[in-house]
Parts: sequence; structure tokens; C-alpha cells
Amino acid sequence: MIIKEYRVTLPLTVEEYQVAQLWSVAEASKNETGGGEGIEVLKNEPFEGIPFYGGKYTSGQYTHKIYHLYNKVPAFVRILAPKGALEMHEKAWNAYPYCKTVITNPDYMKENFEVCIETIHCPDTGTQENAHLLSPDKLKKRHVVVLDIANDPVQAKDYKLEEDPSKFKSVKTGRGPLVGPRWRDHCDPVMTCYKLVTIEFKWWGLQSKVENFIQNSYPRLFTNFHRQVFCWIDNWFGLTMYDIRVLEDKTKHELDEQRLTGEVRGTKAEK
Repeated sequence: MIIKEYRVTLPLTVEEYQVAQLWSVAEASKNETGGGEGIEVLKNEPFEGIPFYGGKYTSGQYTHKIYHLYNKVPAFVRILAPKGALEMHEKAWNAYPYCKTVITNPDYMKENFEVCIETIHCPDTGTQENAHLLSPDKLKKRHVVVLDIANDPVQAKDYKLEEDPSKFKSVKTGRGPLVGPRWRDHCDPVMTCYKLVTIEFKWWGLQSKVENFIQNSYPRLFTNFHRQVFCWIDNWFGLTMYDIRVLEDKTKHELDEQRLTGEVRGTKAEK
């Protein structure tokens, strides 16, 4: 088992990020869906009575999605696993500001594979040492990775000038560009996503290789996504949660159509 905590700071309020994240997920989902692959939304509905974060949060929005990923995993995985095995189920409980996402492969790996992502969103610059209230034993196993959306390098194929926080300035809010290594210390507002990622892959001979591949992919995914969240601010700023639910319903139908047509889109794994 590998446990890493990724910390991503943004020049937003915690309240703004709730809308920003959901809007950006919908937009990114469309960019990753097409040609028989991508994201299928099965459920998107309210939930109540499930305690999270020590019982502090008990209600929110539940989603169940299937990720069709054949061309988004490395070649060595495609060789070993049949195409049907590369469909991941994501169940998420968004009890904002706490969220829990569990990714499994129930048709093939069953209980031998699970990725759990727990996120708590806080109005700070990423300085909390135990934002997830971990036990002393888990704190010893946890490795902290601080991600900087303005200064961390991105792959050339991921780079877009309009999605570069070090150059972007918001028309609606005046925020940005995020300049210098200590930009987060001069932002108002500011907040941090503390994302705790736990991976279990029980397949003899491949466990360490696959766990490390999955864990190593998250800095790229989290960095690129949160660069977009900030640089798309003029698209989502001012929207309400009602606007988001309408958008999500529309996006579900668009994804169903896109998945059946066109070419594979978005992030592809290295050969």
C-alpha cells in the first residue's frame, strides 16, 4: 500500500472552489471522452446520513461513473489485461468541503484493486500537518507532495499558454498572474486542496510497478487539472450550484453521445 498526500494551493475561496471544481470536471470529462472511451455517468444524486471526516459531514452529492480507459494505460498493462478489464468504476461522495472518491475494477480485479482519494478543502496555504486527522501509524506511512500550479514543470504535450497560471490574468476577478516561488503567500483569497491518495493493487509480480505507476500519474493529473481550474475562472465565476446541476445533466447526455463517436480524446499513456 502506498499513501501520499498531495497539496494544491489556489487563489480562490473554499466556497468558490466547490463551483470551480464541478464546472471543470464537467468540462474536462468532455475533453477526455470519444471514440469508444472516456467517462460514462451512471448516477448523480443527493445522499444523506453517511458520516465522513469524523462524522462532521453527513450529506452531499453521490456520483457513480465508469471510466473506459484502454488507450489511457501503459502498454504493459494492455498486454496483460483484456480490454474489458480496463473499465474503472468511480464512486464519489461529495460532502463538501470533504470529498471521498473510490476507484475499483469490480469486473476483473475485484477486491484486489482500489484507489481511494480523500480531499479536504481548507482556507490556508497548505501548512496543516494533519488535515486528514490521520492516526500516528498512517502519518508515518504518508508522504507529502506539494504541487505548485504556477511553477511546477508540465509536459510539452500538456502545455497551453491560455492555461498557464504564471501568465494568465482573470478579466472578471483581476486575479493572476501567479508570479514567483512564493506567490501563494501574497494571495487573497487563498485555499488548499489536501488530497490523500491510498492505492492497493494485489497482483503478484506487478504490485509495486502498478502502484508506483498510478501514484506517479497523480502529480501530472492534479497539476494539469488545477491549472485549468484557475485559468477557466472567467467561465465559472458567478455560477450557482443550481447552474452546476443543470450543466452536469447536460454534460451526461453529451458524454453518452461523444463516447460512441469520433476519435479517442485527451490524455493517453506513454507507450
